[in-house]
Amino acid sequence: MLSRIAESLFWIGRYIERADGTARILDVYLQLLLEDTFVDEDTACRALLGVMGSDAPPERTLRRGDVITSLAIDRMDTASIAYSVNAARENARRAREIISTELWEVLNTTHTGMPRRVSGEKVHELFGWVRERAALATGIADSTASRDDAWSFLTLGRSLERADMTARLLATRALTEDASPSWTAILRSVGAYEAYLRTYRGVPSSTNAAEFLMLDRLFPRSILFSVRRAEQCLRDIEPRHERVGYGDSAQRMLGQVRAELEFRPIGEIIADLASVMDQVQTATTTVSQAVRERYFPTHNLPAWVGERA
Repeated sequence: MLSRIAESLFWIGRYIERADGTARILDVYLQLLLEDTFVDEDTACRALLGVMGSDAPPERTLRRGDVITSLAIDRMDTASIAYSVNAARENARRAREIISTELWEVLNTTHTGMPRRVSGEKVHELFGWVRERAALATGIADSTASRDDAWSFLTLGRSLERADMTARLLATRALTEDASPSWTAILRSVGAYEAYLRTYRGVPSSTNAAEFLMLDRLFPRSILFSVRRAEQCLRDIEPRHERVGYGDSAQRMLGQVRAELEFRPIGEIIADLASVMDQVQTATTTVSQAVRERYFPTHNLPAWVGERA
C-alpha cells in the first residue's frame, strides 16, 4: 500500500474518534457547569481547555460559550470538533480509491452538516449528532472494509485516539477540586454505565469506575482494550519474525503502556490519576510518531495542539 494512502486511513480513524471523544467530554463537562452554580466558570473553562490541549486567552474571563466556540465549531482551531470532521473528510478524499462509497458519503455529509454556530439547547443536540455520525462512520467502516492492511491502519488510528480521548475524559476528574464530573456521568458519556453495572453490580465508586474505564479487557472504550487493539493492528500490518524482542518501536512502546496499566496497583493509579492519564496521552503521541517514521516517512502527520513531541 502507498504510504500516503496508509497515512490518510490512519488519520481518518483518528479524526473520527477525536470528534466523537471531544463531543463526549464537552457534553459531560458543560452539563456540570449548568448544574453546579458554585463552580467557578472561568477556572473550569480554562482547566477544560488545558485538558483538551487548547490555549486559553489570559486577558479575559472565559465563559461556557467560549469553550463551545473553541472546541466545537471553530473550523480553524485544531482541537475542535469541526476541524476534526473536516480533516476526516479531506483524508477520505485523498484515500477515495480505497474507502467504500458508503463511508465517503457519511464523512462528506457530516462535513456539510456541521453547523457554524450553535447556542442554548442546540449545544446538547450537536454533541449527540456528532456521536451518532461518528458511530455511523465507524460502523460502516467495520462492515464494508476487508480485514487487510487498509483496515488495520484505520483501526490503529482509531484505537490510539480512543485511548487518548478516554485518558482525557478521565483527566477531567482532576480539573479542579470543586468541579469534577461524577463517575456516573463519565460512565454514561462513553456508553459504559450499563456495562459497568453488569460487571460490578453496584453504584459506581471511584476505584471501580476508574478500573473499568482504564483496565477492563472486554469493554471497547477502555484504555487497555484500545492499547491491545492497537498492538494487534501493528502485528497484522507487519507480522513479527524475529525470535527475540521487538524491532518495531511502536509495538514496544504500546507494550510498555499496557504493562504499566495492567501491573500497577489500581490504588496508585487513582491517587495519581492526572499524571498517569498524561503519561497515556504522551505515549499515544510517541507511538504516532513512531508509526510515521516507520510507515509514512515521506509525509508529515497533521499537527494537533493536543499532541506533544
